Amino acid sequence: MTRFDPRDAVLFDLDGVLTPTAEVHMLAWARLFEPYLRSKGVAPYRDSDYFDHIDGKPRYDGVRTLLASRGIVLPDGDASDSPDLETVCGLGNRKNSVFTSVLESDGVSPYPGSVAFLDALAARTGEDAVAVAVVSSSKNARSVLTAAGLIDRFEVIVDGAVAAERGIAGKPAPDTYLDAAAQLGVHPSRAVVVEDATSGVAAGRAGDFGLVLGVNRGTGAQDLLDHGADVVVDDLDELVADLTDGAQA
Repeated sequence: MTRFDPRDAVLFDLDGVLTPTAEVHMLAWARLFEPYLRSKGVAPYRDSDYFDHIDGKPRYDGVRTLLASRGIVLPDGDASDSPDLETVCGLGNRKNSVFTSVLESDGVSPYPGSVAFLDALAARTGEDAVAVAVVSSSKNARSVLTAAGLIDRFEVIVDGAVAAERGIAGKPAPDTYLDAAAQLGVHPSRAVVVEDATSGVAAGRAGDFGLVLGVNRGTGAQDLLDHGADVVVDDLDELVADLTDGAQA
């Protein structure tokens, strides 16, 4: 791999890139869909369903896509639906209740390699300075960043709540990433998108960003490359030396 160039900005997905909250999300989705699909008499929920139908998508889209894979169609309902309602939004809100409970009880620690990567970016100043943002489909991004001790590191946060409020299309559309780049005042060609989900790297490719960096946390390097990643690493600490050398050059 050639030397990593952070350009003028690095736009990070959250779950699976900065924090291992994907594990919390996976547990919450399993607790939602295992009994629900069993009650419908269809194929049981599998761990692979998370990566195939849910990972990286806005919550309600994940519900809708997973249900469609089992031939189940429900009314969308409304974002204010009770978690007890059998609607797309109701099921999505039920999952969020489980996620919030697990986050509050167990907390979350950021990936050490991602923290080292952020530290290396923050050390670049003057002409080498790099702006950073978080772009997440999750409506819980701020609470996760706070729990992980990262909330103060980011100038811009475009999460699921912001996207819903402003009517911005979610991943795999590039709109949330383009919005973050615009807020930072950086042209997409001068920004790096960092993603662990196929929908996220597809968003980066669709937005014509300068570099789409995949982080393989289980999706598979080839899948990330096939969906638009230019480069795939297993952990961001693999690139810290490049940032340090680049700042000193």
